[in-house]
Amino acid sequence: MISADFFGYQDSVARAFERQGFQTKVVTYDEPVHPFRGLLKWRHKFSCRKEQLRAKSRQRYALYIREIYREYRPEIVFVFNGTVLEDDTLDYFRNNGSKVIVWMYDSVLRPQREICISHIDHADLFCCFEHSDVEYYAVQGKKAYFLPMAADTDVYRPLNEEKIIDILFVGTIYISPKRIEYLERLAGQYHDKRLAFYGLYRPIYKMPLRWLWFNRRVFHNCNVFPQEVNRLMAQSRIVLNIHNQQTADGANPRLFEASSAGAYQICDRNHYIETLYPNGEIGLYDNFDQMCHLIDHALMHDMTANAQAARKITLINHTFDNRVAQMLQWLNEK
Repeated sequence: MISADFFGYQDSVARAFERQGFQTKVVTYDEPVHPFRGLLKWRHKFSCRKEQLRAKSRQRYALYIREIYREYRPEIVFVFNGTVLEDDTLDYFRNNGSKVIVWMYDSVLRPQREICISHIDHADLFCCFEHSDVEYYAVQGKKAYFLPMAADTDVYRPLNEEKIIDILFVGTIYISPKRIEYLERLAGQYHDKRLAFYGLYRPIYKMPLRWLWFNRRVFHNCNVFPQEVNRLMAQSRIVLNIHNQQTADGANPRLFEASSAGAYQICDRNHYIETLYPNGEIGLYDNFDQMCHLIDHALMHDMTANAQAARKITLINHTFDNRVAQMLQWLNEK
């Protein structure tokens, strides 16, 4: 497995492959350049030639990963996003007898993901987490498979915790205008409730002046590791999900993680999500006012039955075991 070190998702996929009988080795990389530390980190931050630095980083990583590949000669090379890989490295794996699976957990049309667009021509199986990406390739006569992220049931499971949080949000905030707007409005409107919003909101390295002034009682302005996210969900009456703008007809992993944890979730609506949980298992909203209506209802009622119904759907259909089994089936059908 070749993956960015992305909140442990690479390990979740590796465990799912192992339950299918595979031996796995996970090799991670940093973004936007590898390694993203020390002098190279600061060179990239202040450089006016960022793309040249990224290209050199990919060339160095190609030598490194090919050496590791020759040591193991795997049956399958699984690539999670693969922004560090050039197409000829994928060809190298295939020419030496390995099958290559690429699973995008970002849209290929996002900035700094352009390198991934052509990976579809150099992989045996190419999976996208967003329907619009599948359609983007279909227009070109290329076959991509829709495959959203999933829940790791080893991590996200019900815990017996006291409900000390009324509304919880976990996710990167500062890159999403929608998340910023909604969460700031909630912080004002529900100031008398127990709110906890985790994720980078005003990171000091991005906005040092604004970092000095924000509501630290509500906005915790830090990343949280998966086991701690699961504990926070168990302590929460409502888990709020606000998708990034790139997700027009797909789902982020939080959708499945909150359900797997047994939490009641309120989530922005799209057609795909509505088909997964069609009977009120999670609250679905189209705008801020609808979101507040769902929050008010959930604060006044016991939503345990809804959360349990959502968890049942997730455990049957939306675990990493499901996703890996599906990828192997598609690969074998080729």
